[in-house]
Formats: sequence, structure tokens, C-alpha cells
Amino acid sequence: MARCCSQAQRMAACMAGRPGVGSCCGGWVATQKVLCPVSCHLSSFPDPGLVPAGHQRSVETVSFSPDSRQLASGGWDKRVMLWEVQSGQMLRLLVGHRDSVQSSDFSPTVNCLATGSWDSTIRIWDLRTGTPAVSHQALEGHSGNISCLCYSASGLLASGSWDKTIHIWKPTTSSLLIQLKGHVTWVKSVAFSPDELWLASAGYSRMVKVWDCNTGKCLETLKQGVLDVAHTCAFTPDGKILVSGAADQTRRRISRTTKSPSDPQT
Repeated sequence: MARCCSQAQRMAACMAGRPGVGSCCGGWVATQKVLCPVSCHLSSFPDPGLVPAGHQRSVETVSFSPDSRQLASGGWDKRVMLWEVQSGQMLRLLVGHRDSVQSSDFSPTVNCLATGSWDSTIRIWDLRTGTPAVSHQALEGHSGNISCLCYSASGLLASGSWDKTIHIWKPTTSSLLIQLKGHVTWVKSVAFSPDELWLASAGYSRMVKVWDCNTGKCLETLKQGVLDVAHTCAFTPDGKILVSGAADQTRRRISRTTKSPSDPQT
């Protein structure tokens, strides 16, 4: 885990769009260790690195809890592991997916962890129950691999899939609220605006879409200036700017008021 000194650095880390980058939270960035894919690499200044090992195959997703105390990891061994950040000790082993775990995100309350898999299901793990028995519920509806997940501030959950659709769920009732269609390739990244009025999504293509969360209508399809695959997207904390990161090693900012991309930044 590498320390980021500023919001700009954290945003740059999130927008890098390169393999191995996981999630950032509270000034820290979690990455999959490139030379040892069955472990998560944690390092913090001034302490030397911690390497929580336990996965049997490649690690595909890592996510911090909102309070930065826990880290979730999942991968090709179909397992999800919950780690204590401070000590690097594994707290829980979550088993239930039938295929590789590719995405994960904690709920805002830290009570639940959502994981998405190539088995086309989303699992919501109730972290309030004791170890080792952790109950979970399955959200089914996608017809393809689950590629990305994102909780909103109020606890709604957005999921993107290889079936080219996005689902917005209410996990507390296992309800599918709305389905978003429009991407021509699989959905690689989703992000709620802070006020939850908008959802941004990046497909495995040269476009980023912005959706109305209430109606499901696509408000904007942003193509201008995107030279390569848009790997990721994120709103700034005030919700005024949407940032996307592409494989052409640039990041672009789109103003929520002008709706026009700024000049590329390398």
C-alpha cells in the first residue's frame, strides 16, 4: 500500500487505468503485486511492506473499506479474503462464487461487501455476522461476467457486466431498480455522482456514458478526445467534474456544467 499525499495524487492513481491498480481510500492505494499475483502487496510509510498471502491463484480485485481498516481481495481461486490493514492478518475467508471474482466494493456502512464474479452473480456478504460463518445473498439478473461494482453513498449498488448492461440494485431488499442499456461493448467501470443523480460508465470502447439514475435515460455519450479504450471513470467529491482514464495514457476531465472535455492531460 503506497501513501498518496494529496487528493490529486489519489485521483491520478485511480485514473491510471493500468493493470494491477486496485482501489484507493483515505489516502492509500491498494495494488495487486505484479511479481507475486497470489498475494496483495501492502506498504506504508514508515513501515516496510506487508504481503498478505493466501490466494491460490491470481488476485483480480482489491477494495478498501470506507474506514480504511479492512481490505477485501478476490481472484481466480473463486475466493474472497478479508484482511486487517494494520496487521496484514486475514480476518475472514468468504467462499461461495463458482468462478473467478473480478470486482468488489464495500457498502458505506462497512456492514456489507459486494463481490462480482464470472459466474454472472453478485454476492452481498453480511460482515456483521461472526467468523467463519458469514451469510450472503446473491443478486442475479446479468447474463454475463460481472466486471465492475460501485456503491452509492446511500447504499445503492451499480453493477456492470460483459452483457453490455448496467444494473442498479437496492441490496437491502435484493431488488433490481433499473437496467441501463446502450453500451456496445462490455462495461468496464461505473461511478455514482455524490448526489446519486447521475451514474457514469466506461465501456471497453472509446466512450463514456452518463445516465440519469432515476429514469435510466442516457444523458450524454462522451466520445470527443477519447483516443483509446476508456478503462475507468470517477466523479470528483463535489460532483462537478467527471474524470476518465484511457489506454492512451491520458486522463480527461468533463465539466458537469459545460459537458465538454478539457484538453488531454498526460
